[in-house]
Amino acid sequence: MAQKAFLSRLKLTDFRNYAEAGLSLDSRHVVLTGDNGAGKTNLLEAVSFLSPGRGLRRAVLPDVTRVGASGGFSIFVDMEGMEGEVSLGTGIDTLGETVSRKLRINGTPARSTEELSEHLNVIWLTPSMDGLFTGAASERRRFLDRLVLSIDPAHGRRASDFERAMRSRNRLLSEGRYDPAWVSAVEAQMAGLGVAMAAARLEMLGLLRRLAAAMEETPFPSPALNLEGFLDDAADQPAAELEERYLAALQEGRYRDAAAGRTLEGPHRSDLLVRHREKDMDAGRCSTGEQKALLIGLILAHARLTANMTGFAPVLLLDEIAAHLDEGRRAALFDLVDGLGGQAFMTGTDRSMFSALAERAQFFSVEGGSIHG
Repeated sequence: MAQKAFLSRLKLTDFRNYAEAGLSLDSRHVVLTGDNGAGKTNLLEAVSFLSPGRGLRRAVLPDVTRVGASGGFSIFVDMEGMEGEVSLGTGIDTLGETVSRKLRINGTPARSTEELSEHLNVIWLTPSMDGLFTGAASERRRFLDRLVLSIDPAHGRRASDFERAMRSRNRLLSEGRYDPAWVSAVEAQMAGLGVAMAAARLEMLGLLRRLAAAMEETPFPSPALNLEGFLDDAADQPAAELEERYLAALQEGRYRDAAAGRTLEGPHRSDLLVRHREKDMDAGRCSTGEQKALLIGLILAHARLTANMTGFAPVLLLDEIAAHLDEGRRAALFDLVDGLGGQAFMTGTDRSMFSALAERAQFFSVEGGSIHG
């Protein structure tokens, strides 16, 4: 079993609807119950800020600060992490001209939020993700990239550098008259970064396929996973050859891309394809319940993969996870989550839906920005 990384204390200041709030925790799972709008998801969002990025809502940072607060927000935790006991603090300071996220690790300013990946991995499943299989390809790419980040923290930097280089190329091409040598240099950067992104995504899918197949032994269907839209036949080709191939495509497509006002080929055009393995049916054509079960199965497989790759089970954030599951499937889900060996935060409106967890969880009620044990 993987080792456990878990939060032992969580403190919020001016975060969403919480002026001040705190939780004292042990290593067990955490169940938060209360009416809709009470602030349960806000607590999960706070924990999600313990990973690189903008949290489970992808929020604009100033919007996270409590309405009426004089400054920014702060999140502070004590935890047992992948490198031992650690204190993490993050938030924003709105006193300056620019708003940026700050991070302190054991009281010392960190260079970037990527350092959080050295202490824990956070994986979430929220109701807003229920439309993943029927929504835009961009949402599935973002979902896949978050999966990759859990075992390859440099992936986020590669993706942002690629986007920056692509915007630069688009701008140069739109000007009509440009220095070919400068555009070639930008395209060479895009080729290296784009192929590296595609390779990381393909590696993740290969690892997930093997673990997802094991879901056949659970009440949750196993997803069949593929990627299409960029270098679809690239799995067994050397990276250098793929970079040359993509670079040639960029050079040949300059006039076309200039007319379109955007780059038409690259990792930003990839799409994650998911099928219900047992039914051999596209996930987007499955029933709402089947799509939810497929998504749960995919998240659980990814959590298991993260535990296998890092040696530590991730912290799971499962928002309204029990709402659309029958009693038997809820109990099976809780057993699977518990079997991962980590700490999970779960929310719901009815405490009785989590009765199968019994002593394996701490229970808290949430009401209007206050938390009660």
